[in-house]
Amino acid sequence: MAALVVIGNFDGVHRGHRALLERAVEEADGLGVDVRVLTFFPHPATVLGRRAPALLTRQDRKRELIGRISPRIELVEERFDLAYAAQSPEEFCHRLAVQHDAKRVVVGNNFRFGKDRAGDFNRLVELGKAHGFTARSEQIFGDERGPWSSTRVRTAIAAGDIADATHVLGRPHMLSGEVVRGKQLGRTIGFPTCNLHGVAEALVPYGIYAVTVDRMTESGAVALAKGALSVGTNPTTDADDCVKVEVYLFDLDQDLYGQTLRVHVIERLRAEATFDSLEALVAQMHIDVERARAVVDRLTPSADGGAFG
Repeated sequence: MAALVVIGNFDGVHRGHRALLERAVEEADGLGVDVRVLTFFPHPATVLGRRAPALLTRQDRKRELIGRISPRIELVEERFDLAYAAQSPEEFCHRLAVQHDAKRVVVGNNFRFGKDRAGDFNRLVELGKAHGFTARSEQIFGDERGPWSSTRVRTAIAAGDIADATHVLGRPHMLSGEVVRGKQLGRTIGFPTCNLHGVAEALVPYGIYAVTVDRMTESGAVALAKGALSVGTNPTTDADDCVKVEVYLFDLDQDLYGQTLRVHVIERLRAEATFDSLEALVAQMHIDVERARAVVDRLTPSADGGAFG
């Protein structure tokens, strides 16, 4: 069936993305066509030899968040490789018309396409006429601090500005990984932690954070616990410079090895620090846990399947 096709990366599926897609659904309803989101994997920068921006959402999380906006949206993830990158603007538009049956194409006003980014919005409009679709560029949504963009979220995360990242995303930034065995020092000092392996999302600056945690199951995310997150090198206890992502779960003692957890970063409590002794570290950890409890106890699980976010 003919479709309104929205093209973009949609990393983070932030408030600007959601506003754009909600409007696209209404527009598609008015036109009597399907609504399709066309995105690419892996990130084009990676394929083209450039450094890709820090990731905000994995592909499965992106699918989940876009699916929440409307069941009308079909998400199409096209594999971006060198052959795809070599398409001319004309070939790209032919693909939109034939493969996606595009009747309207919606893009950001800085959209570029085709080999060497040769095509711009004006070229898209021109080629659309030849291939039977119309094109429009979407306004940039934002606030007094600027556009709601993935770049703004990444900048906020890198600066430790968790409040602005949460504001633009419309939810806390999330880290996900598999629970693996660590040194198990935490258990001996009264703070057993889950060590997360394979975290792909943009890391927050080294420090301690108040968090909520979901556990992934076959049917989706389930709220597991509230807790405190540590990101850093553990300079007081570890001699190596490896970055560790560890979460202490409040009021929960379960064997979670091999499980995938989602950690939602609510608030930064302090930067990473080096302590003169293990005793001094433990004393600070008690303070951190009490502060984290005070933050997360104000929260309640969201309505979607019992998960926190």
